[in-house]
Amino acid sequence: MKNLKNKHCKPCEGGVCPLDGEVSATYLHDVPGWDLSADGKSIARKIKFKGFLETVSFINALAYLSEQQGHHPDFCAGYGYCEVRYTTHAIDGLSENDFICAAKVNELLEA
Repeated sequence: MKNLKNKHCKPCEGGVCPLDGEVSATYLHDVPGWDLSADGKSIARKIKFKGFLETVSFINALAYLSEQQGHHPDFCAGYGYCEVRYTTHAIDGLSENDFICAAKVNELLEA
């Protein structure tokens, strides 16, 4: 499961099972800063920024990344923060795509 940031999301139209808790926990080790939801259906990270412009710049980069991957998060933002949540809606749970995108978001934050 290493090198998630070097993988590309694969389209998911349903018909496959979501990752179970054990597999999700293993993937979670590869995306520091992300938390697994209590129901195991999503992962989230709250990111703090110095101000509004930095927050919006991150959201723009997140939008570009999401379009490249064809996998889009839910997010909530305000002055100095953005919370990003990934789930694969087509399977009502987590897929490898969610962890690939989380790794790519972490890479964005390192730049």
